[in-house]
Amino acid sequence: MINKNVQLIEGNINKILFNICLFVTIIALAMVLVEFFSRGLFPPTNISVFYIGVLLIYALHKEALHWIQQKGTTYQQRRGEYFVYTWIIVTAFLYLINFISRDYFSYSANGQQLFTLTEMTFTTLEVGAVFILTRAVKITKIQLFERKA
Repeated sequence: MINKNVQLIEGNINKILFNICLFVTIIALAMVLVEFFSRGLFPPTNISVFYIGVLLIYALHKEALHWIQQKGTTYQQRRGEYFVYTWIIVTAFLYLINFISRDYFSYSANGQQLFTLTEMTFTTLEVGAVFILTRAVKITKIQLFERKA
């Protein structure tokens, strides 16, 4: 059994990582929305690699806490899922807006094709992949401990 002090320290680190991840998510989404609605007046965000890295650090640390048997409320254990849901909903909403506007947001004012939706789609899929990775780790842990029992 891991020392309670270690669990407390790691739990606090995870809270900080969650808040950082939440902050970076808000920044990334805001930048993407500005890029999308400005129709090319702002440059591509190029934040996706950084964002996915921050998300991965948070998600893997959270799963490490599960391995040292750090228990939390259902809300605490599931709040990382909200990142996935948010990206999927916002991306779908932007596709809908672009569809209703007849591809208005896919082209700049001077007619150049924009790739904001494509880049956002990749980011959303990467966020989903991080979620699936952490679920696979969690399922692996459950399977390993059930076999020992």
